[in-house]
Amino acid sequence: MTAPEDMIELERALTRISHLLTRAKQHERTVGEAGVALDRAGAPILRLLADSPEPVRLGTLADRLAVEAPHVTRQVQRLERAGLVARVPDPDDGRAQRVRITAEGADAVECVRAVARRGMAEALAEWSDEDRHRLAVLCHRMVDDFLRHAEENGMFGH
Repeated sequence: MTAPEDMIELERALTRISHLLTRAKQHERTVGEAGVALDRAGAPILRLLADSPEPVRLGTLADRLAVEAPHVTRQVQRLERAGLVARVPDPDDGRAQRVRITAEGADAVECVRAVARRGMAEALAEWSDEDRHRLAVLCHRMVDDFLRHAEENGMFGH
């Protein structure tokens, strides 16, 4: 069975975006310009914590990032040593801990995001405000639908 042309092109576009966003050189350039010491493996954890209204369990971080728990544990330890995150008691389970972003971690995320936003603004400078807004809305809708589909089909733990 052949996939419809729009799905073929969408998959190609998403692959290109994924490659662009995960290149090591791009990460190094962005964090260098932001003046932040943040390795590529710790960045998604720090971003997720920055967007979480409350501290998050390690297992939840692993589920949300679709990685193994030991990977998250190692990265959290590195981020903790760097002063970017802190462990706090889990209010629901006295034996467990959660992880929260520190003020220094939040500042680091904001510096990296500011560099990324500036780069996007430069790259999309010729786009209309309406086109940029439409793109953002459609991207959020797509991710929400992908997540809903994955959850309905048992593809994630959260």
